[in-house]
Amino acid sequence: MLETSARLLELLSLLQLKRDWTSAELATRLEVSTRTVRADIGRLRSLGYPVDARPGVAGGYRLAAGTAMPPLLLDDDEAVAVAVGLGAVATQRLGVEETSLTALAKLEQVLPSRLRRRVEAVREAMSVVPGAGKPLDLSVLGAVAAAIRGHERLRFGYTKPGGDEEARHAEPQRLVTWGALWYLLAWDLDRDDWRVFRVDRMAPRAPTGARFRPRVIPEDSAVEYVVRRVSKGAWKYRARLLVHASAATVAAKIHIPVDVEVVDESTCRVEVGSDDPDRLALWMAQLDLDVEVLDGAELAVAFDRLATRFRRAASLPPQRT
Repeated sequence: MLETSARLLELLSLLQLKRDWTSAELATRLEVSTRTVRADIGRLRSLGYPVDARPGVAGGYRLAAGTAMPPLLLDDDEAVAVAVGLGAVATQRLGVEETSLTALAKLEQVLPSRLRRRVEAVREAMSVVPGAGKPLDLSVLGAVAAAIRGHERLRFGYTKPGGDEEARHAEPQRLVTWGALWYLLAWDLDRDDWRVFRVDRMAPRAPTGARFRPRVIPEDSAVEYVVRRVSKGAWKYRARLLVHASAATVAAKIHIPVDVEVVDESTCRVEVGSDDPDRLALWMAQLDLDVEVLDGAELAVAFDRLATRFRRAASLPPQRT
């Protein structure tokens, strides 16, 4: 017969295994009396597990939904499936990337080595559609997420755009996903300033164990700060535009942080940029706003090319009679 604590875990596992159990079934599986089953059910309830009882000769027990999420028990296959699934969700644009990542960090922290190897084997066996880009190393993402959650300083190698690698030491604050890329907003201890790092260029070193107190992010949100720093830092071409629409309208249509300067109720100026002026011109055209280029010759030329292309596309072939 199992000790009480081990028996409670076994009972919880059984209740999670299927919808309904009779007292007799549970007593048989646990090799105890139905009276002991009732006592153990009471212990689970005292720990916060919502177990419903059904009276009568055929009565039994069911693990129900409660007001709080209790701990769950997973077998080996379930743990591997959850880890792989969370990793897949963390790289998709579903709106739950960060939550999936923190859950993954918690799970991988307690996975036995044999299960960790199975998770890695599944990930290595997965293929990526050509052109979709190199898959992100989830072990790196998980290490960064764990450091953020534990308020632990992080040492890592960082590959700069030119290919050189340098050692960095930072206090990781927030992870931000943008498209297919993940960015880390961190306080750089060597430069005594905020920095944004691409996670796919990071190679975390051994945990430092040194804790830190989270700092106040210098913008309204980590997302706004990261997008502003990344976009402006990556812009190869810049332009200032006069937009014939209110600042509120422009802010609602442009879903990334840009500098909007109010001129009057129906006009504003914005600064935009891109590494491709033709793509920027097409993007601005899709906003369905009347604009004038104030500064940025490359964008003005790109608008002219786009207008020529549109006029050519709109021309009708001669009518046959």
